[in-house]
Amino acid sequence: MTAPTPPGGTFDLGGDLTVTRFGYGAMQLAGPHVFGPPADREAAIEVLHDVIDLGITHIDTSDYYGPFVTNEIIREALHPYPESLHIVTKVGARRDDTGGWPPALEPDDLRRAVDENLERLGLDVIDVVNLRVGDFDTPSAGSIAEPFTVLAELQQQGLIRHLGVSTVTAEQVAEAQSIAPVACVQNFYNIAHRVDDELVDSLAAQGIAYVPYFPLGGFSPLQSDALNAVAARLGATPMSVALAWLLQRSPNILLIPGTSSIAHLRENVAGAALELPEDALAELDAIGAR
Repeated sequence: MTAPTPPGGTFDLGGDLTVTRFGYGAMQLAGPHVFGPPADREAAIEVLHDVIDLGITHIDTSDYYGPFVTNEIIREALHPYPESLHIVTKVGARRDDTGGWPPALEPDDLRRAVDENLERLGLDVIDVVNLRVGDFDTPSAGSIAEPFTVLAELQQQGLIRHLGVSTVTAEQVAEAQSIAPVACVQNFYNIAHRVDDELVDSLAAQGIAYVPYFPLGGFSPLQSDALNAVAARLGATPMSVALAWLLQRSPNILLIPGTSSIAHLRENVAGAALELPEDALAELDAIGAR
C-alpha cells in the first residue's frame, strides 16, 4: 500500500534529494526540556513508525537533542531506513551537565559532531547537515566562514550530501553561499515573527528551502487573540492555522513540527491541509504588524 502524501507536496533540495514539505521534528522525542530519555521510549518509537506510515520523508534531528537520545531512538525505530526517508541534522552546539546549549563551533567540535551523528544514526552519509550559529531563536552577528568551511570539507569527503545553516542572518547566508551551495535555511519564523520575510522570498527565488521553527512561538497576547479568532471562525485549531499559513506563505517553506504523540502528529498533518481563504490570509498577515 502506498503511503499518502502529506500536505504541501514535495520540495527538491538538490540532486536526487526530494523531501515532503511537511516534515517531522524529532526534538520532543527526548525528555523534558530536550534533556535525557523520554518517559515512554516505546511510544516515541511508535510515533516514528507513524511518521513513515503518514508518508513523511523528512525527519529533522540533532545529536544534541537529549543529548544523543533522539538519534538513538530514530535508529532503533527505523534502521534500516526506507529509501525515501531523508534525515536532516544540526551541529554547532552541545549540551552541558545542567541542560544548557553552549556553542560548539570549533573545527574539532564540528568534525566530532558529524562523526557522532553518523554513528548514532547508523549512516555512511548524512543527507543534510545544518550549521547552527546563533542563540536559541536569535542570530548572532559575525562571520561563519570558518565553521561552514569545515562542513564544506566534510561534504567534499563524502560524509554530507547537502549543507544548510540555522539561526542566521541574510548576510551570513550569503557568506556561506560564497563557500559552498546552501540547500536550506532553518530560522525562527511564524505568523507573528516576520523578520525573515525578505529572506524567505529571496531564497524562494533561488530554489532554496526555508525551514521555520516555533510555529506558535513568540506571540504577544494580542497576536494570540487574533490567531485564535481566525481559527475559531474556520473551525480549526491555532496550530492548524499556523501550519497552513506557513505552507501557503511560500512554496519553499518546509515544516518540521514536533510531537511525542501519535494523535497530535496526525492532528498536525490534517490541520496543515487546511486551505485558508483570502480574507483569513489577509487577517493573519496583519498579525505580524501588531
